Amino acid sequence: MGERYLVKSELDDKVNDLRDVVLTEADLSHSFIVADFRGADLRGVNFSHCNVKTCDFRKADLRDANFSGAALESTLFEGAKLEGANFTGASCYSRIFKKGEQPDW
Repeated sequence: MGERYLVKSELDDKVNDLRDVVLTEADLSHSFIVADFRGADLRGVNFSHCNVKTCDFRKADLRDANFSGAALESTLFEGAKLEGANFTGASCYSRIFKKGEQPDW
């Protein structure tokens, strides 16, 4: 329970340990994020138009999360649940994801 509207947040401290956090349906759109989300429940989270730097999403539940238009840099998704996640228009090192594409790393 708690506030889940975090639009334009700056989560850019060196240590944002959000492992195993539950943020289902949170709105983090247009935010700058550097965090460790390993094992977190991020179902339906809105990461659209975020600057996502050095985030660790390994084994996180990102089903139905929205990364449309996000800039992804040095992010890890190994073992993450990505069913239904939207990466349309997201960029990663000059690669722009098309509708239906997801990171394969």
